[in-house]
Amino acid sequence: MPRSLHSDRYKRLCEILAKARKSKGLTQADVADRLGKPQSYVSKYESGERRLDVVEFIDIAEAIGIRPNSLIGKL
Repeated sequence: MPRSLHSDRYKRLCEILAKARKSKGLTQADVADRLGKPQSYVSKYESGERRLDVVEFIDIAEAIGIRPNSLIGKL
């Protein structure tokens, strides 16, 4: 299995995170503030420029206010 930042499943994950954030009425800056990160951190993972590890994914889901398993189920 190739390891790529740009696999179809990873692109889908980025889309799911962005859609979840927007559905909660949050900006990238809002999520970044909750994570204690700069807005560019959110922009980079949403665009697929930055790859997330599982711990970061869980932190992001919690910052958005969504259970991580509900996001994984959409993949």
